[in-house]
This record gives sequence, C-alpha cells and structure tokens, in this order.
Amino acid sequence: MNDQPRRRPAKPHRRPKKDPVRFLAFEALRAVDERDAYANLVLPPLLKKARAKGDFDGRDAALATELVYGTLRRQGTYDAIVAACIDRPLREVDPPVLDVLNMGVHQLLGTRIPTHAAVSASVELARVVLGEGRAKFVNAVLRKVTAHDLDGWVEKVAPPYDEDAEDHLAVVHSHPRWIVSALWDALGGGRAGIEDLLEADNERPEVTLVARPGRSTTEELVKALGEDNSLPGRWSPYAVRMAEGGEPGALEAVRESRAGVQDEGSQLVAAALAAVPVEGRDTRWLDGCAGPGGKAALLAALAAERGATLLAAEKQPHRARLVERALAGNPGPYQVITADGTRPPWLPGTFDRVLMDVPCSGLGALRRRPESRWRRRAEDLEAFAPLQRGLLREALKAVRVGGVVGYATCSPHLAETRVVVEDVLKGRGGEPVEAEWIDARPLLPGVSALGEGPDIQLWPHLHGTDAMYLALLRRTG
Repeated sequence: MNDQPRRRPAKPHRRPKKDPVRFLAFEALRAVDERDAYANLVLPPLLKKARAKGDFDGRDAALATELVYGTLRRQGTYDAIVAACIDRPLREVDPPVLDVLNMGVHQLLGTRIPTHAAVSASVELARVVLGEGRAKFVNAVLRKVTAHDLDGWVEKVAPPYDEDAEDHLAVVHSHPRWIVSALWDALGGGRAGIEDLLEADNERPEVTLVARPGRSTTEELVKALGEDNSLPGRWSPYAVRMAEGGEPGALEAVRESRAGVQDEGSQLVAAALAAVPVEGRDTRWLDGCAGPGGKAALLAALAAERGATLLAAEKQPHRARLVERALAGNPGPYQVITADGTRPPWLPGTFDRVLMDVPCSGLGALRRRPESRWRRRAEDLEAFAPLQRGLLREALKAVRVGGVVGYATCSPHLAETRVVVEDVLKGRGGEPVEAEWIDARPLLPGVSALGEGPDIQLWPHLHGTDAMYLALLRRTG
C-alpha cells in the first residue's frame, strides 16, 4: 500500500485573455511615451483599425478614449498615488508597468468602473503585455489603491496648500509645478482663478466646427449634425459645437473643406485681425505661419468676401500640404507657398494685413494635448524666444504703413506673449519698429472677461476656448 500523500493536480495553465479595449489604450500610451507621439494623432487610426476588424463598437471606442486621455491628464496625480503604494522610487518602475498601473488607477479613481472589474481587468492586461510576475506587482499595488477614493488619496499625497501652494496645486490638478507657476503669473489673482484654470485643463474639450464664410453656414452644419447634437458657438459667429461628439469627417461640408474643426479661440484670432479698420488698400493678406491651415482657411474665406488675396506661407513642407488641403476649393484667389517667415521671399511693405501665429510651447492647448504638459520643460521657452521675435519683426516689415499685424500664440505664458511684443516694439535684440498697439477688445463684440487690453488673452475656464493670445499692431513708419 502506498502511504505517500496524494499530490493535488497542478492547476492548468490559463492563457491570459486579451481585452481589445484596454490593449488598444495601452498601445496608444506606449506610442505617446516611446515615440513622443500625440494621443490625438495616434488614437484615431488605432480606433479605425479596431472598428474595421469588428473588435469595437461606439461604447468600446468611448472607453478606450477615456482611458487614454484620462490617464494622460491625471498622470501627475496618479504618479504620486502609485509612489505612495510602492517601496521603491517611481523612476525605477519600468514605463510600460507604470502605464498599466496609471490606467488601472484611473479606472479605480476616475471612472465608474466597479472596483473588482478595474483591478481584474488591469491585472489581466498586465499578464498579456508584461507577464505573470509583473502582473502580481500590478495586482498588489492596485489593491492598495482601493483603500481610498481620489479625494482621500489627494489629501494623503499632496502637501498642504498653506505650506507649498504651487506643489499642492501641481499634485491635485496634475500639472508640472513650473507650469502651475507660469499660468498663475499670467492669470494673476488668487487661488480660485488658478484652480478653475487647472481644472479646466483636465476637462475634455468640445469638438467645435467652423463654417467658412461664403462656403458653408452654421445653419448647414446644425442641419447636418441634428439639433440634438449641435450647440451654437459661445462667441464666434462661424462656430457650431458638437454636443454629443461624433466624427466630424463624416460631414459633407468638412470633407469638402467648406467647414472644418477649429477651436473658437482660433476662430476669434482670425476674425479680429479681419475686423481691424484699415484705410486705403486692403487687398493683400498674409498668414506667415499658416500650418496646419485652420486660421488660413478662415482668413481666405473672409478675404474672398472682400475681393482680397491671401498668401499662406508655411516653413515645413508637410504642414504646407495640410494648408493646401484646408484651402482647397476656396472661391477667392489664394496661394500656398513653402517659406520661412524669418527669411521671407516677399518684399517689405507688400501686405495690408498679416497674421503671425508663431510656434510656441502650446501651453494654451493642454486640454487637447495633455501629454505635452509632461513633455515640455521651462527651458524650452528659451529656444522659442528668438524665433518668435524674429517672426514678429519680419511681419511688421512685411506690412505696409497703416497696415495691421496680428501676433498670436496658443500659449498664455508671459514670455511668449506680451514680453515678446514689448521687446520687438522697443528694439530689444534688434532695431526698433515703428508700430502702435491696437485695442483688440472691441473687435470681439460680446466676448467677456478680456482684461485691461490692449491685447487679448483667452482662457479655457473663462471662455471655453484654448488659451489663445492676440496682440494687434499697426505699422506707423
């Protein structure tokens, strides 16, 4: 008789089950990290491919989008929470593991997904993309995260506001400290305003369409969208907001470039430049940094209504092609060229109106590109500074006496906005330019909270737009 204890049969090996939604979201996060890609460029083709394979429906696409953007927006807060749940420095956690963890934390603390489902789905994803050993680590960390809700964790990991206000806001609202400081300086005021702004940066922006004058109307867009999925623009007469989201490219007017996707702040910049009174000739307009073409397309349509011609110049050939696509079919005369605005091919005094929407840090569009807040550094602004000043100087040379220049940035950082304009007008770093400020505020009728002028700074929390800046200057000599 065999007295040896019977061994329990080995547990059969189970292959991890691939969840297509979370796997796709993980792919997008890895592309953002490894290739410095932008989620708004990476995600759409991944979703399109998944739909074509039959893996996704509309709800799946919405969840994948929420997982990607929610994880990126709250990355700073989630990093702090994960760091509190592990026994090693966060920098020693491999980036793919951290992506799975942060996506799991977002499901636990930032969505209505039940706790057990969020943990089990994250662990299963870890088994697929990381292996069994790391999956156990993910499981252990996420189970610690379930001990508190988001408010409870923030109270534990954020320093008290009274001890370090900027670091407190950085952790609570998931922005790098230097960006909190820069935005606070630009905004001014007390705690309420900066908290409202930082929170607005973490909200999903609406999709806003522009009906290009003479080519489409807001009525056409509302009819195409349906009244249940359309809202009027807050400020721009050309804007229609998509209330429930959807695919703008499915609209006939968008496919034909008679309309486009364009934030209202961007629309207002072009509209304000076009609205400035100009004495004498008004037939030659220039967009000196035209890519990817949204403002150029609106300016071209406005110019065509007055019998004016737009020249759209863009330094990068691939962006110049995007401008050509945006302007395709414009009824008025226009031309798109590949040219460097700091070494322009046109003669001085050629134009009556010039828009120079300069390259910048993009801090005004953190709602749309949340990953850029983690990618940018304060020293990046120093690299942009000479280019921004050079482009503004050339814009003022390109316009005739009496003509107008619009200097625009998608950034509220003072070093990229008013400081640039003041330096150029006073001749710091170059010859002074004879030009005067134009009060831009009356050119945006109905738009509230525009400050003391003469320049304009739009804000996500005040205007529902990107944080666009505009200075209007008239050449006087």
